[in-house]
Amino acid sequence: MFKKALQITVAAVLLAVLAACGGTDMRGPADAEEVSAFERVQRMLMELETYRAIATVEYRSNKGVNTYETIQHARISGEYRVEVTAPEHVAGSVTTSDNAQIFQFNSRVNGSVNILVQETQERSEIFLTSFIKNYLQSDEISVSVSDMDEGVRTVLEANVPGDHPYLSTSRLWVDNESLVPVKLVIFDSDGTERIVVTYHVFEKNVPLLDALFTL
Repeated sequence: MFKKALQITVAAVLLAVLAACGGTDMRGPADAEEVSAFERVQRMLMELETYRAIATVEYRSNKGVNTYETIQHARISGEYRVEVTAPEHVAGSVTTSDNAQIFQFNSRVNGSVNILVQETQERSEIFLTSFIKNYLQSDEISVSVSDMDEGVRTVLEANVPGDHPYLSTSRLWVDNESLVPVKLVIFDSDGTERIVVTYHVFEKNVPLLDALFTL
């Protein structure tokens, strides 16, 4: 049922964007290519069930930047697992959610203690699955094209729900050629980058066992 709802919403968003652009029959070749890339990116998001990623996560504030190397596993249904691999003093820290409870523990500590914790947006918003839900439920979305040295990317922007003082909008860069997410950035209401997720490896729709998300 949730998957069907996602498909209907994506179709509605796509039609709305195309209508706002005036349809495809009046576009030039370059514009038509942009529409085609947008359609492929939308399809990728719609068909995403799971992913595994190696990603750098940066938390930025007026006090500086905290940077973590992570391995992420997530399902569109809400389960996730994130392991911190660097820096050294927090390496081995693992957070898992089975969509009902969230636990944290450190795999490098003998007799490690599993702690039941509360969800926070600072953690939940780093996952691509959260961006997809925000994007499909946003009242206002933005789609653009970024031509970078590394290639052409489709850029999607959506509102972050809630009244978090530092998390207001999120923006996702997707490579037009590989259809792989490149970067996810979350901004505060002033447009300042607060969380930056840079993907180094991204595997779509990989089999993920339930054991990954439970203890």
